[in-house]
Amino acid sequence: MQSELNGILLIDKPAGITSAEVVACIKKIFKIRKVGHTGTLDPFATGILICCINRATKLARFFLHGNKKYEAVLHLGIETDTQDSTGIVTSTCDNVLFSEVKIRSVFNQFKGSMEQIPPIYSALKCKGIPLYKLARRGKPVQKPARRITIFNIEILRINLPLIHFSVSCSAGTYIRTLCSDIGKLLGCGGHLKELRRIQSSGFSITEAMKLSEIENFALSENISHRIISMSDALQDMPEYIADNALAKKIMHGNILTKKDLRPVHAETLEGFIKIVDTNNHLIAVLKDTKNRNRYGYCCVFNN
Repeated sequence: MQSELNGILLIDKPAGITSAEVVACIKKIFKIRKVGHTGTLDPFATGILICCINRATKLARFFLHGNKKYEAVLHLGIETDTQDSTGIVTSTCDNVLFSEVKIRSVFNQFKGSMEQIPPIYSALKCKGIPLYKLARRGKPVQKPARRITIFNIEILRINLPLIHFSVSCSAGTYIRTLCSDIGKLLGCGGHLKELRRIQSSGFSITEAMKLSEIENFALSENISHRIISMSDALQDMPEYIADNALAKKIMHGNILTKKDLRPVHAETLEGFIKIVDTNNHLIAVLKDTKNRNRYGYCCVFNN
């Protein structure tokens, strides 16, 4: 049964473990052949990690660029080389007694779209080597700034030098860099002390399973009840229910046009489209091509 599991498993990653180690744990306990995660969390961070099981690994690309929401703690007055609590302290400042008005004013300046410079200690790669490995070797590489969006940033609690806040943002946003930038704008510096991801690509931490619960589910063989089906996982993607004729065309890799998805509906199906059968099993993911009358195949699943 376990080898037939296909779908999305949501894990609440604990601190002190890498995202790759979470994947290895799932593979070992459930003897699952293929598992992949989307959206790496640093070892010290906790929160929701989307794990794609078996055939669902083909869907990872659709979650990599989803929006995220975090709860974080900014520690003012201490800067580190990694911009978080795991790094070496590079500077300190005792003057952190800012008014709440001043703090909120600075935080509000980080709402909207902006350029953000990725940290030199990150999983981004240079010639195939992660930047954090190069930095540890004394050969830091600075990647150019990238466009990110902060949809909302809200201060939850101020207990100086600590500021607890939540932030909703686009994929690729570094919260530790955000903390560092806020500290610099305040004039005292700062670093990310704690980080928890509570939303990712439309999924909530309330849906996630703690890693400590994994073995109990393995013993009870009820893990299938916690797997989100591939069709349900693509919750925001337009859906089309295929009849037998369309399903056969897809299985044979035939060219698909607007007529195949009925013209009356095809007008509303743009971008990526998930094709399911009458049992809600995912058959394929299609995409509009430059030829507006033809769909391209992103992935196909032979059920």
